[in-house]
Parts: sequence; C-alpha cells; structure tokens
Amino acid sequence: MAFKSEEDAKAYWKENLSLVVKLFIVWFVVSFGCGILLVDLLNTIPLGGYKLGFWFAQQGAIYTFVVLIFVYTIKMGQLDRKYGVDDE
Repeated sequence: MAFKSEEDAKAYWKENLSLVVKLFIVWFVVSFGCGILLVDLLNTIPLGGYKLGFWFAQQGAIYTFVVLIFVYTIKMGQLDRKYGVDDE
C-alpha cells in the first residue's frame, strides 16, 4: 500500500477508523442493546411465533454482523479507490 503523501495516509486511516467505530456501534446496539437491555420491551412484539427480543439475541445479532461485514467490505473498497491504494 503506497500513499501519495503522509497526509493521504493519515486521512485514510482516520476514515477507516471512523467506519470501524460506526459499525461497532451498530453491532453493539443490536447485540447488546436489543438482545439484552431492551429484551423485555422487544419481547412484547411477536416475530414468526417468537418474541422479538429472543430473536435478536439468538439470530438478529448474527444476521446484523454478517450484513456489517458486507458493508465494511464495500465501504473499504470505496475508500481504497478514493486514496488510490486498491488492488487494481
């Protein structure tokens, strides 16, 4: 990975870390917030015969994590192209 300048390298890593922090926040809210903190409130809503809080704790957090992996991959590809450090 070769950056054109030191400023580009710092800007790249700043944007990278910003993206990671945002995705971790989403993951935390879904897994811990919906699966643990808000479980009683969400359990009042049925989803396919199951309580929504239970579903988030068992399946929703996993699905969200997989989606976040794809989002990270797409956004990092865009970031790499923006700073000219992509594989192409």
